[in-house]
Amino acid sequence: MSSLSYDLTLAGLAVGSAAALTGIGLIVTYRATGVLNFAHGAVAMVCAYVLRQLVVGWNWPLPPAAAVTLLLVAPGIGLALDRAVFRPLSLRGTGPARTLVASLGVFVLLVGAAGLLWGPGARADAPALLPDDPWVQLATAVILAAGVAAVTRWTRFGRALRAVVDNRPLAVLSGIDADRVAAAGWAFGSFTAGLTGVLLAPLLRLDPYGLPLLVMEVMAVAVAAGLRSLPVAVAVALAIGVAQSQLTRLHPGGSLEPLVQAVGANLFVVALLAAALARRGLGAPRALPDASHGAAPALRTVRLPDHDGRAWLVCGILFLLPLGFAHGDLRTSVQVPALAVVLLSLVVVTGRGGQISLGQAAYAGLGALFTALLAAGRFPGLPAVPGLPALLLAVLLTAPLGLLTGRPALRRYGLATALATLAFGVAVSRFVFAQPYATAGLSLDRPAGFAGDRAYYVLELALLGLALLGVAALRRGRTGRALAAMRDHEPGAAAAGVPVPALKLAAFTVGAALAALGGGMLGMALRAFDPASYDPVRGLLWFAAVLVLGADSLLAALAAAVLLVGLDSGAGGGAAAAVIGVLAVLAGRLPSGPHAALREAVARRSGAPEPRLTPLGARARAKMASARPPGGRTSGNRGSGSRTPGSRTPENRTPGGGLSEPRRPAPKEPVPHAPAPPRAPSLLSSPSSPMPAARLSPSGRPLPSGRLTARSLHARYDGFTVLDGVDLAVAPGRVTALIGPNGAGKSTLFHCLCGTLRPAAGRVLLDGTDITHRPAHARARLGLARTFQQLAVFDGMTVAENVRIGAEQSGVPDPAAATGRALDLLALDGPLRAAPVAGLDTGTLRRVELARALAGRPRTLLLDEPAAGLDSAEVAALAGVLRAVAADGTALLVVEHDLDLVAGLADTVYAMAAGRIVTRGPARRVLAEPRP
Repeated sequence: MSSLSYDLTLAGLAVGSAAALTGIGLIVTYRATGVLNFAHGAVAMVCAYVLRQLVVGWNWPLPPAAAVTLLLVAPGIGLALDRAVFRPLSLRGTGPARTLVASLGVFVLLVGAAGLLWGPGARADAPALLPDDPWVQLATAVILAAGVAAVTRWTRFGRALRAVVDNRPLAVLSGIDADRVAAAGWAFGSFTAGLTGVLLAPLLRLDPYGLPLLVMEVMAVAVAAGLRSLPVAVAVALAIGVAQSQLTRLHPGGSLEPLVQAVGANLFVVALLAAALARRGLGAPRALPDASHGAAPALRTVRLPDHDGRAWLVCGILFLLPLGFAHGDLRTSVQVPALAVVLLSLVVVTGRGGQISLGQAAYAGLGALFTALLAAGRFPGLPAVPGLPALLLAVLLTAPLGLLTGRPALRRYGLATALATLAFGVAVSRFVFAQPYATAGLSLDRPAGFAGDRAYYVLELALLGLALLGVAALRRGRTGRALAAMRDHEPGAAAAGVPVPALKLAAFTVGAALAALGGGMLGMALRAFDPASYDPVRGLLWFAAVLVLGADSLLAALAAAVLLVGLDSGAGGGAAAAVIGVLAVLAGRLPSGPHAALREAVARRSGAPEPRLTPLGARARAKMASARPPGGRTSGNRGSGSRTPGSRTPENRTPGGGLSEPRRPAPKEPVPHAPAPPRAPSLLSSPSSPMPAARLSPSGRPLPSGRLTARSLHARYDGFTVLDGVDLAVAPGRVTALIGPNGAGKSTLFHCLCGTLRPAAGRVLLDGTDITHRPAHARARLGLARTFQQLAVFDGMTVAENVRIGAEQSGVPDPAAATGRALDLLALDGPLRAAPVAGLDTGTLRRVELARALAGRPRTLLLDEPAAGLDSAEVAALAGVLRAVAADGTALLVVEHDLDLVAGLADTVYAMAAGRIVTRGPARRVLAEPRP
């Protein structure tokens, strides 16, 4: 090996060793806590600053300073994060989206705090902890990885860690202290972050933004290892480090040389992008697609009052106030409307569409870059374009690029989507914005007639107003409801007929266009293209700001823009990041958001006395209580999969305005033999028509019958055969039931029929048409509707809006009339129509879901355990509705464990075991046979 190759290999091993430490820390933290710590790089940066402060600022000797930094400060940060941030989230049972928001909050908080404490400037005097010998650094990484592997494999703590990773609830039941394991994971992960920071700081200039972003780039090694394998992470880190070092020798010359040099200097970015695109299900539970995939639980909990006129008045005054400023004071204010437009793109993509997008800064930068290139006549193939047309043309050129993040998001959820969008943003920053061949010598002149700050501010307000009107229109009506449905429960939206893939692409495209518009406006406000204004770290700050103030709120985008620009200009760099970080970190303790918490605190301090009954009122209430029938409502909580047989409720309706018949003790005979509810007219006919109307398409032609057939279906899952040649037929006008023990394959068969899972072999036919390869939303538009075992309702909408989604997306000629009939059929009319579904009881939510399915006038209806969580009276009423629907000609397939319900409702029963149909026939005969 030549001397140059050897030296480059050693240099690559040094960088790879630091990257390996990052991968080890991320993997251990994730395996112990289930959190992919996006703040890992920020912890590394803080520890590097602490060591520098101790050694350079306070003249400590290096060994004790390193001991304090790595053995006290770094693990202490990890323990503080576990105790104050992530443990409250785990106790609340929040999903990966909320923990992602919290980790981003920690990231921006630490970055902002570092900027406030040590200033935004770069430092080149960080002390070196280890000798400048790559073999020493490599040995450190290898020894650390081997130690972690040994502890994990051969110690009692390691066995507890593996148990918590495999099944945390079961581990807790076995006596393992999962909180202690998680705390140890956080402490060790922060230790490795600190070690990474102090090793990398001497190799580059230390600043609050550069080191966190660099560590975030080397997250590629953990992603490539699937967040599980330490040897793979170490090997990938060393390989990338050596390859990146060796690529510096390439000098091909010509037009390719800048690109080759950019790749050689940023190979970890390429690896992050490739790993994020390859790992579709990163961090997702290995389960069938029953649960919501959206990020909505984290993205919709907070919302500023968009319909509050006083809030809009205050906001309007704030945005008009700068028009009265002196000329020099407007230089900062002109950034606010531009940034507000950028943040509106996150309202569309994240707040309304429910997609985690960490790459919006890239689209904003591309909008500014394209505007500058067009105005300068440097855009390939186009002549010079004046200022305002250049801005609008840049928006049109950038909008289709939204597909670059939209396409990967089609089959990715949660962490995988976040990593893919982050990798895209980092790649654009490194390979476009940071390259002189793309940005050298660019300036941005303002449009003619708007050169002055005041005139340009007026133009910005006009563009901001147009953007607000466009986003408001997009959030209303049919499209707005479809976006909200996709956000709240993506599988449920697809089952209702919402074209989820097309809607995702549309959301990312509109988001890219808005970000480009705001980015171009921001570049014109600064009169130059500044790559630092569109840094990926700044994009993370924008994302966190919109989320903590209200992801689905127009006012939140405006307030966040004022907050971000105002704090940094008034209090210095880092203040905005620190404030936003604190708010994001408090997300676990303020589930309703800071706005609601502040409102509640003001209400408590107002001193308004709690209303109390007078003695006469107390006696009247006691008499009313004694007059009620004994018993009480026992309907399970939302999401419960059980009910209490024979329970009774004291009133004629459920608390939501229910469907139940007059209450009486549960009958001795099977529940389904109770009479059907009197309010069950045919959904497919006019309420005044005595006979069901013929099923007609929008063109007036009779629709097919709705016969659903499965032929020789095979499905495999994790190497196991789940379906083994299943044949099934669901006839129109009849109720077909599917029964069997847990693990028999019922859910897998159900998903194959609905389109949420593609079988390995076999066919699914609807009226003789092969629909095996059609997605769920396409099947819904063909007349195949379904409900879910776990409730699939859209929490951000009212009862009527939930039901209307099913009518609008299925192509019903009159969605309003179909919605009204479905609400009437399921006794959801009256005041309940306008009630938000969040907080309603299980019985009401089951009716909402069924009404949504029926509102689309389905020819085939598939019900997955529809009686889960209902009491006996509700089951009786449900059975009556289902009989009425079947009598109307609809083909019904019911997957149900309640054999009493099956006995009184089903015409044909299929029994499954071990992935096969073991028997089929009339309900009386099949249910009489002994179960395997």
